[in-house]
Amino acid sequence: MTGAILVVNAGSSSLKFSLYPAGERPTKQELLCNGEVANIGEAAQLRATAAGGAVLTEHPIAAATHGDALGNILRWLDRHFTDYQVTAAGHRIVHGGAHYAAPVLVDDAVLATMRSLVPLAPLHEPNHIAAIEALARLHPGLPQVACFDTAFHHGQSEVATSYALPRAITAEGVRRYGFHGLSYEYIAGVLPDMLGEAAEGRVVVAHLGGGVSMCGLHRRRSVATTMGFTPLDGLPMATRCGTIDPSVVLYLLEENGMTPAAVRDLLYRHSGLLGVSGISGDMRTLLGSDDPHAAAAVELFVYRIGRELGSLAAALGGLDAIVFTAGIGEHSPEIRRRVLQQAAWLGVEIDEAAVSGPRLTSPASRVSAWIIPTDEDLMVARHAFALISGTGEP
Repeated sequence: MTGAILVVNAGSSSLKFSLYPAGERPTKQELLCNGEVANIGEAAQLRATAAGGAVLTEHPIAAATHGDALGNILRWLDRHFTDYQVTAAGHRIVHGGAHYAAPVLVDDAVLATMRSLVPLAPLHEPNHIAAIEALARLHPGLPQVACFDTAFHHGQSEVATSYALPRAITAEGVRRYGFHGLSYEYIAGVLPDMLGEAAEGRVVVAHLGGGVSMCGLHRRRSVATTMGFTPLDGLPMATRCGTIDPSVVLYLLEENGMTPAAVRDLLYRHSGLLGVSGISGDMRTLLGSDDPHAAAAVELFVYRIGRELGSLAAALGGLDAIVFTAGIGEHSPEIRRRVLQQAAWLGVEIDEAAVSGPRLTSPASRVSAWIIPTDEDLMVARHAFALISGTGEP
């Protein structure tokens, strides 16, 4: 029986998973399968695919909770991968606060710290905790590794992470943390394969998906990023507002009489592309619509990316390359084209024949642009393997 690493990414009503052999450092080529339980609590469905994309199973299941979903996943893995046994699990955790600059083995103290961070990531942290606790009940003694999206940004300077607030509040942990760190860490690791020596230069990575952020890298380390204290900050997202004047929140509380819970729900679940368009938070739907509100949402999205690109270029002291990644970044030529068109002032010259990449700019372009698919699950698997095997760097 061969050991395997289960990677878990728990959402509010879904649970994504991947499985890798545990014998050596995981690679893309060794992926055994990945999948998802969608619609937890309603008409739940388990879907799994092989590394090449072939569907292995797709069927309804009874899953009222994340624990039910994990139970179904484990039973299916036991039946389908009879030569493998799950010997460790790695979890993508959105918020690690100031506590964790690297992955850690989960214990009671780690779970207690995660619970204290729930107010900073209310859409994410409770589900991560639920998945860890459920897996501990289903598989007692199984080593579980928490991999934090905030960890990659821990090396940023104090000036980059500080708000202009009284020091006593800063000392409580109110500062900029940054997120999508596992994605940026993966991209930083493969940059030399694409950019060669330029990988050590000034690179802005645009992680454009349901959650959206951008990160400025120098020597493949995080210098500045668009998200801050929570994953609500920065660019407009599918349903999250991104950066707004704090007085808007005060206005909603004081003048509109909204409760804090109602404001939180508005900003996290009913804003962003969905709020502006009134149609959908899915970029594919918006680009395919002739509704002017859909067009307005897309225009705002691209405009804000352009503003943040200029800000990050300033923080880096210049710009050598732009990288698009995640769902929209990897799969939307229209968004990439619009972003690069408005970046012409930075020295971007689009290669019109290279719509699908990986390089999107002409050889004469002072700033190159690329598509690089990210792989957060692989990053989690590598961290879990490194920590449990004691091999060091992932």
